[in-house]
Amino acid sequence: MRLTQKLAGFRQPGNLYLLLKSFAGMLLFAATGNLSINSYSMTQWVIIYSMVGAVLLLSHFIFALSPEGNGQSMDSSVYLAALFLYGGGVALFVLLLSSVVFMIYARNTKWWKHILNFSMYTFMINGAGLTFHLLGGETGPFNINYMYAYLVALAAYFTLNVILFGCYYLILYKGSVFKFLKNIMRDILFAYLSTLLLSVVLVILMAQNGSLGLFLFLAIGILLSHAFQQLFKMYNSVSEKANTDQRTGLYSHSCFEEKLDEAIKVAKKQESPLSLAMIDLDDFKKYNDTFGHLQGDRLLGFFGELVKSECESKNFIAARFGGEEFAIIMPGFTQEQSKAFIDGLRKKINDSPFDGVEIFPHGCLSYSAGIIELRKEMHDKSQLIDWADRAVYAAKSKGKNMVLIYGEESRLPQRLEDDIKELEQQLKIFLSKDVYTFKHSKRVYSYAVDMADVLKLNDANRRLLVLGALIHDIGKLEIPRDILNKKSKLTSEEWEIVKKHVLWGKEIVLVNGKYKDLVPLVELHHERYDGKGYPYGYKGEEIPLLARMLCIIDSFDAMTTERPYQATKSFADALQEIRNCAGSQFDPELAAQFIRYMENKMAPTG
Repeated sequence: MRLTQKLAGFRQPGNLYLLLKSFAGMLLFAATGNLSINSYSMTQWVIIYSMVGAVLLLSHFIFALSPEGNGQSMDSSVYLAALFLYGGGVALFVLLLSSVVFMIYARNTKWWKHILNFSMYTFMINGAGLTFHLLGGETGPFNINYMYAYLVALAAYFTLNVILFGCYYLILYKGSVFKFLKNIMRDILFAYLSTLLLSVVLVILMAQNGSLGLFLFLAIGILLSHAFQQLFKMYNSVSEKANTDQRTGLYSHSCFEEKLDEAIKVAKKQESPLSLAMIDLDDFKKYNDTFGHLQGDRLLGFFGELVKSECESKNFIAARFGGEEFAIIMPGFTQEQSKAFIDGLRKKINDSPFDGVEIFPHGCLSYSAGIIELRKEMHDKSQLIDWADRAVYAAKSKGKNMVLIYGEESRLPQRLEDDIKELEQQLKIFLSKDVYTFKHSKRVYSYAVDMADVLKLNDANRRLLVLGALIHDIGKLEIPRDILNKKSKLTSEEWEIVKKHVLWGKEIVLVNGKYKDLVPLVELHHERYDGKGYPYGYKGEEIPLLARMLCIIDSFDAMTTERPYQATKSFADALQEIRNCAGSQFDPELAAQFIRYMENKMAPTG
């Protein structure tokens, strides 16, 4: 099986090209190389050994080039100097000996790469030598009369390098010649040409001073290489500082914008998904005001490290957008996949302890996030950021500590706005006593807006369902704070107190005669279809239709709402629970409609 795979690999166009090039290079060496040991004098052997040593040293002390990981060796200077001074045979002999030593030294490099490099140099040395002699150049000390031959030979050496690499690039990546040449010109042209011209300098030095000239050249080359490496490190260090937010260790705002531009280009070119998440830490100002900016900075650093560690494993780009705002670029991820990741991160942050987070309304560190997936009609990053930001705003307006995809937030019915604003003022009392009920009411309200459309309710019933959903738990204001926020199981006495909230809610609503028509929803949303609910044990259609609907929505949100340090059901599991309880706890027909609505909402968009 492995042999079959290897043979199949050799049949790939790129691999086949490399194989043929290696084979042709070795044949060329056999035809042009001079392996006769007796043909060299003792003095020439000293020169050859010195040059082999020089090649190995220069291969070790390479010039660092941008981007990080790239480099340029000056070994070509030695091969060309050997060519101009002693002829192609000596140059190829130096190449052979240095390649053998380097193969032994660099055993981690695959053997076929050594063979390939050897063949490449064989082509270039022969090409340069042939050009040099065709133009009248003669082997020996530097002669100004052959300057034209030297330069054209160097050009031939460089051109052969470009052609041999270019063919492989075109076969493998099917790119254009122009693009490849543009990349060469931009990245290595000047560094490479400098190396070639240094070969002429080496010829002059060696012709005048022999091995001493080679030693001087080596010393200069190594010192220059070291100096360039230090400068390169300094450049990288400065560049990294400029691109990194010192407070959080994440990318800076300006770097984020560059990365987003690049990611958008790649996603559009490859027609792959790309999602952006904008994140806003909840109530960070309150934390800052309470504990001071120094502790606030520590919180930002803690949050940044956590986000960075989670994003690095997936190759996501996380940045501090500004203040307590963050952004995450997720290449290859649809908005549904992104939501799953950001929601998981949110839950992990909810469960991560940090000094002082108990002052937050949720009792833990949390954030609100908005997600948007790149669409064909989007032309620049600002549109992407703006839409993700709107989703963040919607998430915050729904009670914070949640993740929304842009477009999934429900629209506010214009005709109800005044009533909603008035009831929301009453609802905000929960913010100081029980933030969970506040958020729960906002989410149930949101579902109710959608279900009013699904059930095709008239205006009057739409108003009842939407407003009733918003304040259905208003009676919980009467429940003592220690029972409302209790994390362990309630006692039977405590549970009886909780059950009274529907009656207390009725009394509160009746105080304001304007909303007395909402009483059935507030009072009866815990009645069960099978008659086992409270407060009256009404059964089936004895329970008003909208109260039966509200019972389903209320239960679904309770099952799927996450609280810190507490497991919850997934949407799919919660829908299955509603399906199982249809006909007992829930109205079966309304349950079926709600399940269809939620499944359509969760289905991936095309």
